[in-house]
Amino acid sequence: MAKRLFVNLPIKDVNRTRFFFESLGFEFNPQFSDEKALCLVLGDNFYAMLLMEEYFQTFTPKPLSLGKQTTEVLVSLQVDTKDDVHNMVNKAVELGAHEYATPTDHGFMYLRVFEDLDGHQWEISWMGESYNWDDLKQ
Repeated sequence: MAKRLFVNLPIKDVNRTRFFFESLGFEFNPQFSDEKALCLVLGDNFYAMLLMEEYFQTFTPKPLSLGKQTTEVLVSLQVDTKDDVHNMVNKAVELGAHEYATPTDHGFMYLRVFEDLDGHQWEISWMGESYNWDDLKQ
């Protein structure tokens, strides 16, 4: 099993991106953050490396998949309560994000989605305690 997960996403503006995610309550690891990159702490051992587009491009010979034009990844985060889902997505929209679909309620799972300032898609969900994650290990 992997010890850590780093999702790398291109961004246009470090300061704007930092303000957006700090306003949502996230923190950054300063050891891996500078004028070209931000290390967004998503949870224990889960990170998003938010890299200036030019810097991101140094890691791959392929053209960038820019979030405002295409989708390469959906970042899904599970939070503790339905209220946490609403609070995060409402705050993101207040900060300039775009909620691009209606909320989904499956009873055991509730989901809202938004597109951040660079067009990356974030799925924020809550799952009830009745869901058994051990079923995935079989």
